[in-house]
Amino acid sequence: MKHKRNFSIIAHIDHGKSTLADRLIQGGGLVDERKFQNQMLDTMDIERERGITIKSNTVTLPYTAADGVTYELNLIDTPGHVDFSYEVSRALASCEGVLLLVDAAQGVEAQTLANLYLAMEHELEIVPVVNKIDLMAADVDGCKLQIDTELGLDGDEAVCCSAKTGQGVPEILEAIVTRIPPPSGDVSERLKALIFDAHYDAYRGVIIAVRVFDGGLQKGDEIRFMQGGFVHKVEEVGRFLPLRTACERLEAGDVGYVISGIKTVSEVRVGDTITHENWQAAEAVPGFVDALPVVFSSVYPVSNDEFEDLVYALEKYKLNDAALVYEKDSSVALGLGFRCGFLGLLHLEIFQERLEREFDQSLVMTAPSVRYIIAMSNGKELHLDNPHYFPDPSTIDHVLEPFIKASIMFPERYMGSVTKLCMDRRGENTRYTYPVPGRIEFKVELPLAEVIYDFYDRLKTVTQGYGSFDYEFMEHRKADVVKVDILVNAEKVDALSLIVHRDRARQRAVNICERLKEELPRQQFKVAIQGAIGGKIIARTTIGALGKDVTAKCYGGDISRKRKLLEKQAKGKKRMKMVGNVEIPQRAFVAVLKTSDD
Repeated sequence: MKHKRNFSIIAHIDHGKSTLADRLIQGGGLVDERKFQNQMLDTMDIERERGITIKSNTVTLPYTAADGVTYELNLIDTPGHVDFSYEVSRALASCEGVLLLVDAAQGVEAQTLANLYLAMEHELEIVPVVNKIDLMAADVDGCKLQIDTELGLDGDEAVCCSAKTGQGVPEILEAIVTRIPPPSGDVSERLKALIFDAHYDAYRGVIIAVRVFDGGLQKGDEIRFMQGGFVHKVEEVGRFLPLRTACERLEAGDVGYVISGIKTVSEVRVGDTITHENWQAAEAVPGFVDALPVVFSSVYPVSNDEFEDLVYALEKYKLNDAALVYEKDSSVALGLGFRCGFLGLLHLEIFQERLEREFDQSLVMTAPSVRYIIAMSNGKELHLDNPHYFPDPSTIDHVLEPFIKASIMFPERYMGSVTKLCMDRRGENTRYTYPVPGRIEFKVELPLAEVIYDFYDRLKTVTQGYGSFDYEFMEHRKADVVKVDILVNAEKVDALSLIVHRDRARQRAVNICERLKEELPRQQFKVAIQGAIGGKIIARTTIGALGKDVTAKCYGGDISRKRKLLEKQAKGKKRMKMVGNVEIPQRAFVAVLKTSDD
């Protein structure tokens, strides 16, 4: 066991985690040059297209140190985006140490600090690494100073490297062996293995990624899931090299996978502990704290016949994304579906794209909303994330909405535009510091509801891509919020209702009405699209009637014949308007989600 090391790479977005993992894989000689490709551990198409890591992936690297001893290094690559910090916390539970990457040109950023605190909570050994030293704008000494002052680590002990060129990678491998402690545990003890990830394979069933803390595991063993109470027989154990490679046995300190032919997806839970059926561990390994969703949206299949397929797809997806929370929901306009909770808007986007690509699902998603606390006049408290269940305003005493503490880092020349953006989004208590010359760390308290739509996109636009954004939940505060209903031909469309601040209600209602006008097909009668708060109409637009030329058959002759036909048509249209229902196409629900270009 003293020749094993379990470590993770953590950093802010785009500081070079995946590139460094590529160099380490090449250093271990796991993949020959012909099969090598960039971002080896980013296995999903969506990760490659967006250039971000979404899932933490594992690989076992053989490494011969300077003293001639061969070590087994288990690397768990992690995402950098705030929406996937839950993946990071799961990866860290399987490690003894981390490489903390800092970009030599950008310095310490918001997510660098957040990930450092996560590593400290798990009491891990932290090895600071200054990456991208080959860049023209690299300031290695300034970076080391920031590591000292902002992170509280010894900047002189930081390893300097360039993950792109491979410079400094041998020194990183030596630092992993010398500075990160070996795993603790006992091979002769009862088996204790923590499930930190899983995914579904159509041929092999559920494939479980585990970190073994005590004991050992091999083919033919009967294992028990301590939380679920299910018993299965092991068909195969192995390691990630980086593809799944079977081995004889996994022992204390190892990271690998287990296949037991599990077809029932609900039996496996990330955070559960595996032990032997006939020689059980006294207690389970502490699992993971459940992630608290902050953004909510309802998901419906395009056709009601596909609801069963969506149920199966969500079960399989949940295995691989333990941060997703969902429950059944229904809508008059869209039928049966699910109310889902996400850690952020990027998490929601990735969820939608992965379901469409990997599970071939066609989805309609409602506008994202946050969870409000509603204090009723009778003293009761209501937690509400779905506008459909918003109570009668006369029964409400006050409403509390969630606020976040945002930390935005950007070059100082964008100070004015970032301040304006935050003020437009009802920002409060702004303050800023200069961590290094030329860069500002801007702290502001914002309502979460104002952030979840397009705040991050707008921030990237006004800072020309240089702004980084991180946030943490603060508290609920009193707010003057109202429910805006959208009416099409005087009928409420429940899937388009939304809860907004009173000051923003008219602007949002006008925006939605205009979008619907573009998307809804014209009818034989005029169709009114309205936004309303209770019985008060605050926005309106009208789709003109589709006029049929009823006088086409008349040629010449008396005008009264034409007039008769036009009057008959007008009467018919009036009657149609009274009984006519408007079909709303699926694309209209999607169009409403897109915000206007301000």
